[in-house]
Amino acid sequence: MDPVILAEKLESLRRCIRRLEDKRAASAAELRMDVDRQDILALNLSRAVQICVDIATHVIAESAEPAPATMGETFTVLERMGLIDAKLCRHMKAAVGFRNIAVHRYQEIDWEIVQAITWQHLDDFREFAQAVSK
Repeated sequence: MDPVILAEKLESLRRCIRRLEDKRAASAAELRMDVDRQDILALNLSRAVQICVDIATHVIAESAEPAPATMGETFTVLERMGLIDAKLCRHMKAAVGFRNIAVHRYQEIDWEIVQAITWQHLDDFREFAQAVSK
């Protein structure tokens, strides 16, 4: 992958993570009452996932691996290539599931899950960034 493109995408991912950290709620109840915060978190989580998928797609395109059929499968391919481990693969695939709900069925977002992601899973994005930077 072109190092300049990778650096730009990783910087965008860092901005999303910072925004998520800045706007995360202390509780799901607090989040449910703040529509602006919901929008900021849903948008930045969706962006972070999309950036990771984009990076993964570029990496796979430069390999001998066949193109994945789904966004989630991109992480399975990276695991098969030895770039990420099974745990990170599972977490990134779950993040794709969240992204799909956020993009296609916004009204169905479980804000408890969003609140948990912002406190317990932002390191998944950092771990992904570190893995693809190598």
